Amino acid sequence: MTTSRDAGRVTGRRGVTRDGPPAAASIVLNGEDRAVEPGLSVAELLHSLGLEPGMVVVERNREILARRELAGTPVEDGDRFELVHFVGGG
Repeated sequence: MTTSRDAGRVTGRRGVTRDGPPAAASIVLNGEDRAVEPGLSVAELLHSLGLEPGMVVVERNREILARRELAGTPVEDGDRFELVHFVGGG
């Protein structure tokens, strides 16, 4: 429905304008549908989940992301993530 956005103003296909925040991004995270805040980086997504980036392997759309790429990679609508979290112990 959305064709353009400008500072919280959303214009639909028919030119009707409404105020409000952008819609949430829809992603799949470890096989489950999830709505997340638009504009997040992958690092911010991990933080919001309470995960330490150094202890997680992130697969985005079937590609492993290097840890150095997490902060600069945006979470986009339709992304599919698999997260593998390492747990220490002994």
